[in-house]
Amino acid sequence: MPDSTNGKYSVGGVLLDRPFKIRRLGHFGINAINMEESLRFYHALLGFRIVDIRDPFPEGRQIPDEFKPFGDLRGYFFRYSHDHHAFVLYNHRHRGATDKRDRWRENITVNQITWQVGTLAEVVNGHHWLTEQGCHMAKAGRDMPGSNWHTYLMDPDWFQNELYYGMEQIGWSGHSKPWDMHDREFSKVAPLPQISEYREVNDALAAGSAAASGFRDIEPLEEKYDVDGILLGRPFKITKVGPVRLFCEDIDASLAFYRDMLGFIVTEEIDYGGHHCYFLRNNTEHHSLGLYPVALRKELGCREDTLLFSFAVRLGNYGQLRAAVNFLRDEHGCTVREDIPQALYAGIDYTVFVEDPDGHLIQLYAYMEQVGWDGKPRPASERRKVTPSDWPETIEAASDAFMGEPFLGPLG
Repeated sequence: MPDSTNGKYSVGGVLLDRPFKIRRLGHFGINAINMEESLRFYHALLGFRIVDIRDPFPEGRQIPDEFKPFGDLRGYFFRYSHDHHAFVLYNHRHRGATDKRDRWRENITVNQITWQVGTLAEVVNGHHWLTEQGCHMAKAGRDMPGSNWHTYLMDPDWFQNELYYGMEQIGWSGHSKPWDMHDREFSKVAPLPQISEYREVNDALAAGSAAASGFRDIEPLEEKYDVDGILLGRPFKITKVGPVRLFCEDIDASLAFYRDMLGFIVTEEIDYGGHHCYFLRNNTEHHSLGLYPVALRKELGCREDTLLFSFAVRLGNYGQLRAAVNFLRDEHGCTVREDIPQALYAGIDYTVFVEDPDGHLIQLYAYMEQVGWDGKPRPASERRKVTPSDWPETIEAASDAFMGEPFLGPLG
């Protein structure tokens, strides 16, 4: 169990209110009904790379008749950079038929919201602390594929949150770990300490594992777009995931969960037409999470059978964002929305919301306001005002342009 000093916990020698510190949104998952179309949208059109595929019926196992109308039953793990996965796509109807009842709600079309902490000790100590606080803990251990140590817990609306450490990294060859290196999967809280991943790989190689036999994706589109000097299959590149926006049945309960249990910081709160909304962060970005009362859902014309408002991805720069609008709307016929009021995504200026094949909103943006040492956001009066559907060729730089978490590695 984590030790405390005067109610504080040492996290790497720094005293905090809980025995872990979330650094960023690591990955996110959506459950789809139109699986084949969704796979094309996230893979070919948005450009997430498939890094592993989990098949619930491998090696010719018979698919039960009741599952056959659901379409593709496989789970897809995607990356945009070196983390094994940043996005996960599962079949909503299959998950509904097979998930444990304490982890399933029909109106939760999100399979996970995953937050990165800094060490395995934070995962383990965090699990014990959150259990003591009375949180509903869903599972703990270590996932494969991905190799990340984790603990899962449910928020008040039953969104499944994960705290994790140690994501598998994909190198220059683009191969994930072969399946015979998944032998160190854990289904319970890990005893400490554990051997290093370097030792794990050495042991696997000594046992005859072929390191280059893992999955490697194939680019589905012709690489014909000049993206700042690199030819890619689409005229933009995802460079970060998040923020996530959630509709809440009880926004006060949700705020208490993310602020008091998980340690998010409230950057800003607004009143929008009588609806109280919150923007929360865990690093220097203005927000990695937005909370909105569910009564706002119908007013915004959002899909009414899910509590997911939107999931966002950051593109490399404003020029790429501008090109993405033309690519998705004009070249590929996607529904692109520019009618979501700017107040509801404070800290972001130019943006669009694209509908996936199930009607989920995927927000594309290029700039996020950064919060400095004093913890104060930019006053709303000093933010850039954007006119919907007006896309100038160039824009003036903000004082924090290109700040925040950088993208590492080549564009493609």
